[in-house]
Amino acid sequence: MPLFKKRVTGKPGEWFYCLEHKKVEEGPDCPGKDRFGPYASREEAQHAMDTARERNLQWENDPKWHDTPTGTQEED
Repeated sequence: MPLFKKRVTGKPGEWFYCLEHKKVEEGPDCPGKDRFGPYASREEAQHAMDTARERNLQWENDPKWHDTPTGTQEED
């Protein structure tokens, strides 16, 4: 008997973006490693890659994530 049961259907209104199939799905049809979500609406899920791209850009430019001051190099 498996320790964890695979959740086949999602809750109504849960939307996901599948990274493998590059499409929006209602309920988790694909494994968690292959999807973003859940999102509250289909439209939100459709923009999942745009949202991820914007967040990555914000994090890359966030000074709190850069320990080395600009213009100096870390010593090994």
